[in-house]
Amino acid sequence: MTAATAIPVARRGFLPGLNPLAKLAAPLPAMVALVFVRDIGTPLAFLALAYATLLAGARLSARGLLLLGVVVPTAVVVVGLGFAVWVDPAGAAPTTEVMRIGGWALTDGALSVGLATGLRLAAIMTLAFIGGLTTAGADLVRALVQQLRVPYRIGYAALAAIRFVPRFGRELELIRQAHRVRGATGGPLTAPARWAQTVVPLLAGAIRHAERVALAMDARAFGAHPDRTERHHVPWRPRDTLFVLGVWAVSATLFVVV
Repeated sequence: MTAATAIPVARRGFLPGLNPLAKLAAPLPAMVALVFVRDIGTPLAFLALAYATLLAGARLSARGLLLLGVVVPTAVVVVGLGFAVWVDPAGAAPTTEVMRIGGWALTDGALSVGLATGLRLAAIMTLAFIGGLTTAGADLVRALVQQLRVPYRIGYAALAAIRFVPRFGRELELIRQAHRVRGATGGPLTAPARWAQTVVPLLAGAIRHAERVALAMDARAFGAHPDRTERHHVPWRPRDTLFVLGVWAVSATLFVVV
């Protein structure tokens, strides 16, 4: 059995070089605790912490910057207004009216409840982005198998399923291109029919790919032994421990101070 080799990691900030489990364990206590807070300051502080960690620790793509700069603030506004409209006025603090339509009144207490809820959800979501935006699915599966001793039969079966997704995307685009070449285009009324025409070839391609993957796994004696030699190693280093302890310490400080 040969020794496993470490995966070379492109230097794009310190977050991609951390163990995937460290990026999951570090924000997890704060994410759980944020479910139970009701004020505005605490989720706002953790939202700022998550933004600072992502911007300082990773060189985000245009999609990641769009997610942080547009999607998250928009979600805070939409969720905040939605909860402010639907919140029970009896459960909010007695405050002044901001708007009245007939017998319904919107108070600044309801707005505070909605804003706190939107910020809380945004903080939990952005803390999850610390691992989600900087971790490859394959590395996460390898870390689960190597560090948490998840059975490799489960881990690598999940890895094979993850790799199905981009393949399905490419096959779907090829099917659409083939339909356009044959002139199978139309207006919005024909969209359901076009989608129905892609189901059968996409399903056939999925079955063929699944059969090839199953044959390849059988040829490599997948599942025949309790352990397998790892080609790629995802180690847990001292910096992973320092990152987890540091985030825990900062999180505890924020809960006490804010």
